[in-house]
Formats: sequence, structure tokens, C-alpha cells
Amino acid sequence: MKKTSLYDIHLKLNAKMTSFSGYDMPLIYSSIINEHQAVRNNVGLFDVSHMGNIILSGKEAMSFINHLSTNKISKERKVKYSLFLNKKGKILDDVLIYALSETIIMIVSNASNTSKIHNWILKNKGNFDVTIIDLSEKISQISIQGKESERVLQKIIDFDLKKLNFMDFNVLNLESFFVVSRSGYTGEDGFEIYGLNHKIKEIFENLLSLNVMPIGLGARDTLRFEASLPLYGNEISESISPLEAGLSFALKNENYIGKSKIQKEIGNLKKKLVGIKMLEKGIPRKNYRILKDGDSIGYITTGYKLPNHSQGLAMAYINSDYSKIGTKLSVEIRNNLFDCVITKKIFMKKKYKKE
Repeated sequence: MKKTSLYDIHLKLNAKMTSFSGYDMPLIYSSIINEHQAVRNNVGLFDVSHMGNIILSGKEAMSFINHLSTNKISKERKVKYSLFLNKKGKILDDVLIYALSETIIMIVSNASNTSKIHNWILKNKGNFDVTIIDLSEKISQISIQGKESERVLQKIIDFDLKKLNFMDFNVLNLESFFVVSRSGYTGEDGFEIYGLNHKIKEIFENLLSLNVMPIGLGARDTLRFEASLPLYGNEISESISPLEAGLSFALKNENYIGKSKIQKEIGNLKKKLVGIKMLEKGIPRKNYRILKDGDSIGYITTGYKLPNHSQGLAMAYINSDYSKIGTKLSVEIRNNLFDCVITKKIFMKKKYKKE
């Protein structure tokens, strides 16, 4: 398995390690509940260096990314959440795109998709004057999340973090890809920091010395789920379209690969991603079936009994005919049926810092 630049630190912290997207990653340091609550009530620190970092450079880098991206990319220093689609309009990956300059674009992909996306970008290069390089092994990424994240990070970053609102970023050093953005994957205020491996290792160690709790992938998943944020392989995949996943907000570009298929799908969805709340004791898990009057009409994508919630919650794809909020259904759990209801896909109020 691959290892991030912070691997040795995780071992010193006695993390329970696990295989994830080809990397040996920390699953838990103390407990999922403790780590989840630390981020919700204070601050937590994540190693997300397994994420891919693909760099586009050249005078046509901006034109090229807008040929691929479902969201419009410009030179303004805003992190853009976007999708790459295949010709059928299905999701190859959801990505974050940073226009570091008019000629240098950084694409942050999911770890499991980095090679696929790199090859797909190369395949679609055409005659664009652009260089495409996968720098995932040289660039590390960490994230500090929670209401105390700005106060703590400001102690070691020589830039006024108050100048950044949600999804803003600043390039501290372009040559070393040293970038800080006010973004994250938890629903909390927080920051993501990129840079060459040695620089990010130094920052990670400095934050640990300030008593910031390290957070593993277990709590990362419960946090992103509580914030209703999709995960590739669960809520999105190459069999799912952006409209089915409720991601139409990321379809703001004039043109992109797969757009013609998306337009044909408008008003004609066969399935939709919804929120599920259990009405009985029972924890809904990934791939559990959802039934109506004995007929299978959908499946769970992610489900948990979360801290601070009395009932099990889930996200699920179901037949659009049954997607109205308040519709009562059943979840099959170990061959038994448990009552549930369609609810809003909002399990917490997000705490992003906006203008």
C-alpha cells in the first residue's frame, strides 16, 4: 500500500490503520465518537494527503479546464466544486478546482480516481496548449476543521485568515503549491492546506503541538455524512448522474462533456437521492434495501446512528415516485423490516463563514 508523507506520525500517535483507496491511512486515533465530537465542539486535524493533485499548466490551461469542468472556472481565487462526466452524463469524479494563476490549475481528485482522471484528462487534451502532470506523490494536504480552527491555524500561518470566506483561497507560494483555502468536508468552518510534502509535515506537527486532536477516516465519514456531503463510491459513481445526486448547483458551465445527456434527463428522473430517518430502533447501512409494500424501490448509500441524534439516519437512492418528504417506507435490516420516513437531506446546520 502507498503511504502519505505523514505515515510515521500516525504510527507514533498509535493510530489504528486501514487500507483506503490504495493507501495505509489512519482510521481511528481514540474513538470515532470522541473525534467526531472534537470537530463539532472544538477543532480537529486530518491527513487527506491521499487525495490526488493533478496540475494543468500552459497558456490554454483555463480554456482546457472549462472544456472539462461542469462548473465555470475563472481566475478569481475561489475554490470550485465541480464534476467530470463521461459522455453518458454520469459522474467520473467530483473534484475541487483551484485556479492558482491564469496558467496553472490544480485539480484535487478522490484518491481512488486519480489515475482514472489523469488518464481521462490526457485522453481529452486534443489540441489545447497545456501540460498535464500528476503531482499527487509530491503534494500533501491536511485539513483543520471546527469552530476553533481559525484561531489555532493563525498561530502558524503568516496570512490574515479573516480575509478568507468560505471557498476562498490564497496562494502563499506558487512554486511549492503552498495554498490555504477556507473549505473542508465536515460542515464546520475550517481550512485545507496544500504544499510540498516536507512543508505540510512541518505544519501538521506544529498543529499537533498546539493540542489539536488528530482525526481518522472513521470520523471523517460520520462528519461528512452528517453534513450531507456526498462520497464517491457511495452517493456518486459512474452509474449516477448529477441530477439524480442533487448536484445541479455544480452544472454552471456553458458546455462540458456529457451536457447533452444531462439536458435530456431534466424532468425525467427515475431515481433520486433522499434523506432517510428511522422510525424504529435499527441502524441503516450501505446497500440495505428500501421497500414499499414489499417491493424493493431503492437502497441505502450511507447510514449511521450519529452522536447527538436519537434515530438512525441515512442517504438513499429511491424510485422518484416515492421520493416525497414524509413518505413512509421500510428498510430491510438482517432480514427484518424497520419503518422509516423520507426526510430532508439536512442533518445539521452548516457553519461555514460567509460574507
